[in-house]
Amino acid sequence: MTEPSPSVPTPDLDARYGRGGRSRRPLVIGVVAVVVAVGLVWLLWAAFVQSNPPVTSRLLGFEITSATSAKASIQVDRTKSIEASCRLQAKAADFSIVGELTITVPADSPRHQTLPATLTTQRAATSVVLIGCTTSDTPRPH
Repeated sequence: MTEPSPSVPTPDLDARYGRGGRSRRPLVIGVVAVVVAVGLVWLLWAAFVQSNPPVTSRLLGFEITSATSAKASIQVDRTKSIEASCRLQAKAADFSIVGELTITVPADSPRHQTLPATLTTQRAATSVVLIGCTTSDTPRPH
């Protein structure tokens, strides 16, 4: 009696476990590849858009001038001549907001500028925080 080769299944095994039709492996690999490609394209797009905002800002410094006022200086850089709104907050020792100010930077002003700001506070502030600047197209502060 001859032994069947191990690579060729015997009829008994086919009857017991069933013989699979076509393999779905190429289809699954294709679907996974498409999902990965779409995800990678989205990731690159999101990284590019978020790394090039139309307006950026930074707090250069602040000074607490009295129990009801604080002064700050911010730097605003814009890529286009568009109007921007920059929001500052004065905070107390317990981190509560005691004053807030929104500075509007007109579209016809210089693209790179330093702006002074004076915040009126409800009580003594210990710090001034720049929340960021927004434009009509970008509601997220930068």
